[in-house]
Amino acid sequence: MPHPRTGAPGGTGDLLQTLGDLTGRILDRIKFQQARVELAVALQRQVLAAELPVLPGLRAAGRYAPARAGLDIGGDWYDGFRMPDGSVGFAIGDVQGHDVEAAAMMGQVRTCLRAVATATTDPAEVLRRTNDLLVDMDSGLFVTCSFLRFDPVTNELADARAGHVPAVWATDGGRCDIVLNEGGLPLGVQAGESYPSTRRALTDVGVFVLVTDGLVEGPSYPIEEGLERVAALAGAACRSDPDELAAQIIKVADATGHSDDAAVLVLRHGELPGQGRHQRRPQKQRRRQGEG
Repeated sequence: MPHPRTGAPGGTGDLLQTLGDLTGRILDRIKFQQARVELAVALQRQVLAAELPVLPGLRAAGRYAPARAGLDIGGDWYDGFRMPDGSVGFAIGDVQGHDVEAAAMMGQVRTCLRAVATATTDPAEVLRRTNDLLVDMDSGLFVTCSFLRFDPVTNELADARAGHVPAVWATDGGRCDIVLNEGGLPLGVQAGESYPSTRRALTDVGVFVLVTDGLVEGPSYPIEEGLERVAALAGAACRSDPDELAAQIIKVADATGHSDDAAVLVLRHGELPGQGRHQRRPQKQRRRQGEG
């Protein structure tokens, strides 16, 4: 007489139970990762939501493009603010990593730079003190950064670089350079690091362009080629609206095949005809977030 079958270990019921458990865990992980991404995006948006100062002799514009991979949130940012001595500070930077920690660190670095700039406005000193603060915090992350100071009285631009991508400087008089000034280590790596600064008088109409590496470098796209493309755009558009130029430059990232996020900060200096100092009042321009 045949005996009825009984469920053997590892049978269909057990398999379905196991698949159900795994599916639940995967969904929980997806929800957790989505929450982390949403938090990182909110942190990044908070940093990019401020306004860039605009004053006689200088207009600024910035653009940001998110990473191509949907769950990768980078640590790129740019900033601009007035300092106690009447000058204006500008910064652009890139935090190591692509997660909520990088986004949170980005906010901390921005805050450190602004806080230090209340005590000193020299770019080299601002980076030195910020670096020492970040080393003391021991976050395990490092940050590349360029910090600039524009003096509206003397039309002098001073800048210092902490392991960041070189800037591009183009003038209406035909000058177009990739600025290969000496810099220091990225912020947060080594205490006591020094950061050489460079000062230049802005006598002509021109643009000073700063970018992050996600804009000019990709898996099969060398950074030198990316910087040359940025330089070509800057040299051809010295007299254009800085926001329009920033929108053109952010598109360079599309050619690199990048998976990183990207940012650009454009400073246009000099007065165009009909824009004399007596005709313009200090104002602010809202920063723009580009479409990646």
